[in-house]
Amino acid sequence: MAHPPRIYLDNAATSFPKPERVYQVIDDYQRRLGTAAGRGATRAGAEVAARIDAVRRSIARLIGADNPSGVIFTLNGTDSLNLVLHGWLKPGEHVVTTRLEHNSVLRPLSDLAARGIESTAIAPRSDGRVAPDDFLNALRPTTALAVVTQASNVTGIIQPVEQIAAGCRERGVAGLVDAAQTAGCLPIDVEQLGCDFLAMPGHKGLLGPLGTGVLWIRPGREERLDAVRQGGTGTRSEQSSQPTTLPDKYESGNLNVPGIFGLGAGVEWVLERGVESIARHDAQLVERLIAGLSTLPAVEIIGPLSAPRVGLVSFRIPGLDPGEAAVILEESFGIECRAGLHCAATVHADLGTLDHGGTLRFSVGPFVTLEMIDRAVAAVAEMAAAFA
Repeated sequence: MAHPPRIYLDNAATSFPKPERVYQVIDDYQRRLGTAAGRGATRAGAEVAARIDAVRRSIARLIGADNPSGVIFTLNGTDSLNLVLHGWLKPGEHVVTTRLEHNSVLRPLSDLAARGIESTAIAPRSDGRVAPDDFLNALRPTTALAVVTQASNVTGIIQPVEQIAAGCRERGVAGLVDAAQTAGCLPIDVEQLGCDFLAMPGHKGLLGPLGTGVLWIRPGREERLDAVRQGGTGTRSEQSSQPTTLPDKYESGNLNVPGIFGLGAGVEWVLERGVESIARHDAQLVERLIAGLSTLPAVEIIGPLSAPRVGLVSFRIPGLDPGEAAVILEESFGIECRAGLHCAATVHADLGTLDHGGTLRFSVGPFVTLEMIDRAVAAVAEMAAAFA
């Protein structure tokens, strides 16, 4: 029996497909250039260096940053978050975060607790959003960092990070924003946002390949932010100590050059299409998805429906394990989605889905169509009816 046509609805985990130029630029690098960044004075090396600088500038332009040298290439979004959490915080200090965070924040904070760093996690209110007053009231004299996801990867609900960042700034507390679900999907201006650090995966809304990530650092913050690894940078090699200039301070070892090239191609595509256009496209798809799922009596959409959200929807079918449902959706209908806890167990604990194995999550992207959404809703309806 022929397998159903593929419908990819797991873009919140990693986007697929990528723009064609992403594949092309990676292939061109591998076949034509193939040299490391900053490790030689060849013509190929000069081209690689120029392209990497161009990618930094494109990312800075995307997020409204005036300092391309503050765009640091990392392994992924988790690596970006770890760099700040482990490099900024000192024993005896305190962190305020939320119960909406991913394990890429929760686990480092758990590790840091053993080193004398305390943290407080604020729960969202009934609208799915963390109230700025609740967050700011948790700040202490020892609070050194505020960490907030811009949008939950379980509910998709967008958080009031600008208000939180403004309040933290007034109190002298640095702000780290996790833009895993928003970079490339929502307009971001770091000056308007007011954060000190912005952590982004390269492989989601920025449409780059896996193994890429970005950390933006506000000018001056590098003076306190320790490097968490040291090594070769291709610069100041006569020194035994790590360079303190950006971006070298945080980019030890060979960069993932083909990945960065691909990331640059993805960012260029996003800039050309326009983030506002992408956001409208995602909103239209999500509106259609929620409208369709809401008509199905056997389906429970998780989280408030009225709050602004990014392009994802979590839901469950009572009595049907999410993992089993995901297998059925792919095998019988060709629909690929995410099932489980989405590496965010505290969210599920608060939503009451932890003991049910989490949720199913459909997440859209720029290459998802309304027809795909309609087919997905019809598949959920058929599956839910079969297990009613």
